[in-house]
Amino acid sequence: MFKVNGSISALNYLSSNQTCQLFSSNISSVFVEFNSNSTLLFLNQLSGTILNQPSTSTSSSSSVAAPSSTTAAGAAAASTTAAGAAAPTTTAAAVAAASTTAPGAAASTTTAAVAAASTTAAAGAAASATTAAAVAAASTTAPGAAASTTTAAAVAAASITTASSSTSTTTSSTSTSTTTSKTTSTSTTTSSSSTSTSTTTSTSTTTSATTSACNLFSNQITYPVGSNPRSVAVVDVNNDNKSDIIVGNYGSNNVSVLLNAGSGTFNAQTTYSVGSLPYSVAVVDVNNDNKPDIIVANSGSNTTSVLLNAGNGTFLQQTTYSVGSLPYSVAVVDVNNDNKPDIIVANSGSNTTSVLLNAGSGTFLHQTTYSVGSTPYAVEVVDVNNDNQPDIIVANEGSNTVSVLFNVGNGTFLHQTTYSVGTNPISVAIADVNGDNKPDIVVANFGSNTTGVLLNAGNGTFTNQATYSVGSAPRSVAVIDVNKDIKPDIIVTNSGSSTVSVLLNADNGTFLSQTTYSVGSYPCSIVVIDVNNDDKHDIVVANRASNDVSVLLHC
Repeated sequence: MFKVNGSISALNYLSSNQTCQLFSSNISSVFVEFNSNSTLLFLNQLSGTILNQPSTSTSSSSSVAAPSSTTAAGAAAASTTAAGAAAPTTTAAAVAAASTTAPGAAASTTTAAVAAASTTAAAGAAASATTAAAVAAASTTAPGAAASTTTAAAVAAASITTASSSTSTTTSSTSTSTTTSKTTSTSTTTSSSSTSTSTTTSTSTTTSATTSACNLFSNQITYPVGSNPRSVAVVDVNNDNKSDIIVGNYGSNNVSVLLNAGSGTFNAQTTYSVGSLPYSVAVVDVNNDNKPDIIVANSGSNTTSVLLNAGNGTFLQQTTYSVGSLPYSVAVVDVNNDNKPDIIVANSGSNTTSVLLNAGSGTFLHQTTYSVGSTPYAVEVVDVNNDNQPDIIVANEGSNTVSVLFNVGNGTFLHQTTYSVGTNPISVAIADVNGDNKPDIVVANFGSNTTGVLLNAGNGTFTNQATYSVGSAPRSVAVIDVNKDIKPDIIVTNSGSSTVSVLLNADNGTFLSQTTYSVGSYPCSIVVIDVNNDDKHDIVVANRASNDVSVLLHC
């Protein structure tokens, strides 16, 4: 007797315990052990599994005993009939092992039947029919002997797993916003394929780009925005705890707001008019109502626009403030410690930075300007000398330098100190990359296809840059830990090669060689932030030439 799933079943051994039969009812699965060859067979409604299958086994017939070679294969299929259908039907599959017969002997066939029980749905529901698949064994016949016959019924539906390794391919797809990733790896699954479908906005598209295991970031999903997007910010603007995308569209003189629909997918854009040729965008609550507002640097009209958040991720019409010539970059930080964020702008045409102090209620005072290097292209505002006062750091494209302006209090700044970097630096990020609690400078050198790292030597002074190769024409840089080793990594958009480079931190402020990921055409701006609430940082890129944004979710 044999006990299976709480039921007592009859186990019948035939031919000296070489083959067995199990007879049972009202059970959903069976487990049989062939002690003679250590083969374990498990059959249920959904799958058939063969473990520890030997390459050869010994089988004897009732007439002639001879060694046989057995190869197992099989699958189980489950079907369900609608309510009111006939009673459950069970078809037993055969486990056939072919035998080798001595010279001149007659062919022999050995068959062991294993009954697969059926499962019936709740009262009045449909009955299900389960057919167990066969495990067929190949035969070997000695010279001159008659061939032995093996018959196996195979039904393909469920997965078959063997103890040996094999290659599996997994494909996932989504409707309208379609992500296809192919991953090849060694696993214990002989053949397994699964398809999942989800729906996002009808306007998004997906690019499939890799055939190897996902390395940090999956294939991009793209969303259309306005014309010639130059800048992107990612902030929760409707207080639903999901990060939204805001894009400055240089060619269409507006900003796009794409609300997060969940799971890292985004709704179609809503646009708001701003000034002429918007080049940079920041999203910060400037009127202390706990709703992030939009601030834009308009390079064509020499203004900055402020769009206050009206609630639910909608925005009021812009209010504009005059700044310098060709404002290319904007940052919004409280620089005078009054708990009201101020506006700082890099003016590429006048080689200055503008500081507009917050007057309250989201309004701003007239600008104060400070001289910097030639063609200032990007600005960041961070305390780099540990005096609790945010300082200004500017990347100067024309003079191949970065400027550091120390905050002396009350939102005023000292004369610049400059440091040499690579050719045409057009983006800058500030982060402690070597774990010494002193913020360092990282720049994207557009003209030399490198990223430069200037370590903080203390008191806001910096060492000579160390450079690392990236893609062609790097245009935007972010510094954040993407692999959870508590060391900030470098992520760069390469506008010339339409890629993103990820340089992992190797410790002590040094970095490994880049890994690249394909994005849209001419990527201009990057943000690295968790957009699907899985506690892993994702990549969002504004693609200037393809008029879209790319979202690369962290694997």
